[in-house]
Amino acid sequence: QVQLVESGGGLVQAGDSLRLSCAASGSIFGINAMGWYRQAPGKQRDMVAIVDTWGVTNYADSVKGRFTVSRDNEKNTVFLQMNSLKPEDTAVYYCYARRPTSFYWGQGTQVTVSS
Repeated sequence: QVQLVESGGGLVQAGDSLRLSCAASGSIFGINAMGWYRQAPGKQRDMVAIVDTWGVTNYADSVKGRFTVSRDNEKNTVFLQMNSLKPEDTAVYYCYARRPTSFYWGQGTQVTVSS
């Protein structure tokens, strides 16, 4: 099993920045990608940003140019730097880790952006 613990959410105003962190522990061998999903009330959980072991990233179109995902492989930690936040970014943000045959979720951290 892999445990993922997020931190860094909160309430901010539109245009502000936030940085989310997620630390992985447990059976971390074989994790080949980590990243973030988000889920707004009444909506499905969608991918925000993913980074693989080699540093290749993938972003949702809605966050390109505003969010940056990064990963510290030695510390098994993934970060999400969120700039120019918009009210539509309001959601619970979930950390995600993937191995070839399994994936894991964190407990989620609330990000609320007021207009």
